[in-house]
Amino acid sequence: MSRFELIHTIRFEAARKLTRVPPGHPCGKLYGLAFYLDIHVEGAMDPATGFVIDFGDIEAAFQPLYAQLDHNYLNDLEGLDNPTSEVLVQWIWDRLKPVLPALTTLTLRENDVSRVVYRG
Repeated sequence: MSRFELIHTIRFEAARKLTRVPPGHPCGKLYGLAFYLDIHVEGAMDPATGFVIDFGDIEAAFQPLYAQLDHNYLNDLEGLDNPTSEVLVQWIWDRLKPVLPALTTLTLRENDVSRVVYRG
């Protein structure tokens, strides 16, 4: 049976301050970012619908997290007192995987040249 990987990208903007960097590190100051989150799901295509999953269902699964993250200060969220991209992508995974079982990978981009890939 054929398996497919679908990737849906969601953009959100948030502010953060990294609390465990050395004194004078630029990320120790408050700053904002436009994050791009690639949500990867895998599965077999349902012959009745022609979908593995509707992209709208991926968005709906992420919506509660989007409401918490977008245009907010990440450090104020429980578990994100030091919201590095690694910490943030694992935080998202822990909340998204239970509602999106086909999730296999998250890729979080914080700018054009830096990203983290997390596979749970």
